[in-house]
Amino acid sequence: MRLTSKFVAIGAAIILLCAAAAVWILRAGGPARATAASGDIRPVWTEIEWPFGADPWGKGKAFRCKADDCGGEVQLYVRAKLGFCNCTTGVADDGDLEQMGDLALIGKATPIGAGREIVVGPMRGRSRAYRVEGHHNAALSLAFNQRCDMVAATASIGPGAPASLESEVLAFLNSDRMLKWAEIALGL
Repeated sequence: MRLTSKFVAIGAAIILLCAAAAVWILRAGGPARATAASGDIRPVWTEIEWPFGADPWGKGKAFRCKADDCGGEVQLYVRAKLGFCNCTTGVADDGDLEQMGDLALIGKATPIGAGREIVVGPMRGRSRAYRVEGHHNAALSLAFNQRCDMVAATASIGPGAPASLESEVLAFLNSDRMLKWAEIALGL
């Protein structure tokens, strides 16, 4: 009789454990969606066509995060600028970021606050938030370098999306996909 009770108890514990695991798998299985009300942002970056004309720096990569995933529409533009960076100091201050960044792609912008140092893979640089004049959009300008070459990234943040998307943009720029692209684009 005692042996049967142990088997029943062990069986019940295994069933409970499997049920808990199944619930956890089902809840984690689908992508979480952002809502402006909840503030829960889970960006899904989809590559789109580069929307800008030709200039000395050429085309880059463009990505879109839909309002469902970012709380509002976000466009991210990233491109390499070879030989444009100060080989000694890199993107050392907000003045360097203003000169080397790509804010001109999206219009005239005014800084919201001071910039800050960032790290993308083995590269260092700066990031700064801006208000785009004549629009309800905010912008984020990022630039980071490896030796004399750099990457400029600009996020156009539409109404509804939190202006503080820097950590999500940095996470994407630090993804294997983007670090591999930067390595190829910069010839590392």
